[in-house]
Amino acid sequence: MATQHYNPNQTLLAQYDAATVVGLGVTGYSAARYLRARGLDVVVIDSREEPPLAGEFSREFPEVVVQFGAFKEEQLEQANLVVASPGIALAEPMLKRAKKKGAHIVGDIELFLQENTQAVIAITGSNGKSTVTSLVGAMCRHAGRQPLVAGNIGTPVLDTLTDSQEYDLAVLELSSFQLETTHHVPAESVAILNISADHMDRYESMGDYVLAKARITRGAKRAVMPKHDEWLAQITNVSQILGFELDEPANDNEFGLIRKSGKRWLAKGSTRLMALRDIPLVGLHNAKNVLSAFALVDFLGLPLEKLVDAVKSFSGLAHRMQTVSTANNIKWVNDSKATNIGATATALSNLEQPLVWIAGGQGKGADFSELKSVVGANIKLLILIGDDAKNIELALDGLLPISHASDMQSAVAQAAASAESGDIVLLSPACASFDMFRSFEHRGDEFSRCVEQLVEVGQ
Repeated sequence: MATQHYNPNQTLLAQYDAATVVGLGVTGYSAARYLRARGLDVVVIDSREEPPLAGEFSREFPEVVVQFGAFKEEQLEQANLVVASPGIALAEPMLKRAKKKGAHIVGDIELFLQENTQAVIAITGSNGKSTVTSLVGAMCRHAGRQPLVAGNIGTPVLDTLTDSQEYDLAVLELSSFQLETTHHVPAESVAILNISADHMDRYESMGDYVLAKARITRGAKRAVMPKHDEWLAQITNVSQILGFELDEPANDNEFGLIRKSGKRWLAKGSTRLMALRDIPLVGLHNAKNVLSAFALVDFLGLPLEKLVDAVKSFSGLAHRMQTVSTANNIKWVNDSKATNIGATATALSNLEQPLVWIAGGQGKGADFSELKSVVGANIKLLILIGDDAKNIELALDGLLPISHASDMQSAVAQAAASAESGDIVLLSPACASFDMFRSFEHRGDEFSRCVEQLVEVGQ
């Protein structure tokens, strides 16, 4: 039974001499490494019989007790401090029992924020958060700052502290899973970029999902949010809210688009920031991403010309509306990171050219009928792969031509046979990838490989 009780006036590590890490993935490994470096005794448990990192971990930390196999509620019977990996839901019976008995349950982000001494910018949202996090890092770096870019992107955040990495600003991408175990985000600036149905296999309702995202505002000085989102309009616990949208700003705390001298400009209030046409990223949704990035760094007072230069040189991230080939005037676009309906809806609604669309995978309980509103006449063919192919077909039946493919190579071949000069072939799955691939990166890489192979044969 837990005997220690958390005192919010002290840091966690000042109160505990031992911790149990749940989950030995990349985050769990990083957390255990951090805790051992800070002198805590550590136990690691994982529901898998043979976690992929188990051998490496045991060689580095032979003194740490590890317990692998199906979780048992009694495993945390004596735990006072539990560090849960993002992939472990707080609804897990073992964690619920431990919390009821008084254990303090946190994640790696909470541990980082308790030790971090630099200003924090934090970003969440259903879609676009990796792009915005990376762009904010690039803007700050270009303006002479030394930002850490971490969280749900790149190096595990606790490795930064363990390895004594130098930085003067922390730019953190935070998923809803990470926010579940983060109790306070003392940030100068946070953003909730958008909200759309995702992870409905983990959350009981959209309301629960929104509440998880909204945790990012706890302790924040200012929040950047889209102006016309009904879900986010309910968030009022931040003293300053900076709105952004593709319409004209109504005041100096809003970011949007204005038209002057025959051009459209990104603007803060009536102040022009940069010309819309100078953004290298494809699609109006990326204009919103750039607006949110400007809003997030606004408090820093960085030179505008440096920020604009950073945007102009930012080419985007792999697997996010990434053009992987242009051959015979057909553009092949890899949007494999679109693992939910919202991401794919954004992609489809921001492309007006004729499309051949490849989609499908594991739908995570999503309602694919929500895609109906963005299925336009420009979509010539939908090619479906993966476990939820039939469910997508049923949801969109009668709206557009649909075919099925057994694997990515077959899907690309079908797309090539249907696409004509001026078309875009878009991989935007609206689903997770784990039924057929190791990750969304693996799925995107396979798409790119198949496209490259097809283009080479055609030359």
